[in-house]
Amino acid sequence: MPHVPELPPRCVPSRNSTCVGRHLLADMYGVDASALGDADTLRDQLTAALRTAGFHIIEQHTHRFPGAPSGVTAFVLLSESHAAVHTYPEHEYLALDVFSCGPADPRRVLDALCQYLRPRSVDLVEQTRGDLDKVKMHAD
Repeated sequence: MPHVPELPPRCVPSRNSTCVGRHLLADMYGVDASALGDADTLRDQLTAALRTAGFHIIEQHTHRFPGAPSGVTAFVLLSESHAAVHTYPEHEYLALDVFSCGPADPRRVLDALCQYLRPRSVDLVEQTRGDLDKVKMHAD
């Protein structure tokens, strides 16, 4: 299992929070190229990870690009916002994007996908979105 950097706890969106949501961006390197070209399995793994993490799926779409090796883009519209993966089998690379404006934890999605894909390394950025103090300031 690759080392996924620990980040300090961030805002968990709720009625008492100071942010609208959390946005997780992960770059997975050294992923088996054949797994990155399997659109159906990637979609199934992503949706299972999202459900396990407490997200609610509204709609999903997967596209496999032509050619060999061919990458995949999978997008999932969530009650809590969205999730997407973009694969580049020729580089053994996957980009993950999960935005949560609810209590569901994007880190759990990353953990589940790492269990399945077994990347050699992961770079991670997690950003709070929508500073509610600024939102209130601009509403006045």
